[in-house]
Amino acid sequence: KTAFLHGDLEEEIYMLQPEGFAEEGKENLVCRLNKSLYGLKQAPRCWYKRFDSYIMSLGYNRLNADPYTYFKRFDEDFIILLLYVDDM
Repeated sequence: KTAFLHGDLEEEIYMLQPEGFAEEGKENLVCRLNKSLYGLKQAPRCWYKRFDSYIMSLGYNRLNADPYTYFKRFDEDFIILLLYVDDM
């Protein structure tokens, strides 16, 4: 449920303060986001970029035919990792 909260934003994004959050006298201020937020159009892309860079740093390779399939070879064994994200 919180996966998209771990994506790093590449651009500056501002949002209105959440309902019930505004301080007295500061109701017209906005919030600058440091991380992606569920519901942003950029959230899935930001999360995937962070996941991809991490899994690649572990020595996995991305399958050319499917960018959501990773594999890692050992001597005679291998690991296949399938990434599936469903927003239902």
